[in-house]
Amino acid sequence: MTRLTDQPLVLEDLLTETADPSCGALIVFAGTVRNHNDGRDVNRIDYSAYAPLAERTMAEIETETLQRFDIQACRVCHRIGALEIGDVSIYAVVRAGHRAEAFEAGRFAVEALKHRVAVWKREHYADGDAEWLDGTALTDDPTATQ
Repeated sequence: MTRLTDQPLVLEDLLTETADPSCGALIVFAGTVRNHNDGRDVNRIDYSAYAPLAERTMAEIETETLQRFDIQACRVCHRIGALEIGDVSIYAVVRAGHRAEAFEAGRFAVEALKHRVAVWKREHYADGDAEWLDGTALTDDPTATQ
């Protein structure tokens, strides 16, 4: 499964891809589109991305997670395009020998995905308005010009 797609994310594919009989812990995080944000009713979200950068960053997050934690597998993926309420926008799958490492690694991978990957979202509201939300900075240096 690719890390970035405009098609529905398939959890079974990620589970098959990460299967490891040495692992006693499996952590799956699914981020879904909710019907509200900051006191406003949300109808849908449009996700967009700079694909080459987003794919590379997600691969780096997987590698970094594997290096930082005692785990055997880490996969993250993000869906782009128009998503409806309840649609899965991200999956993070982590497998480890034990639950403590899996939980820590899963949280790390999800937080890194949300803060570092070049994916942006535009919320569409029940009142007909739409708004781009603050996105990911493409540099760690806040003084750099883009």
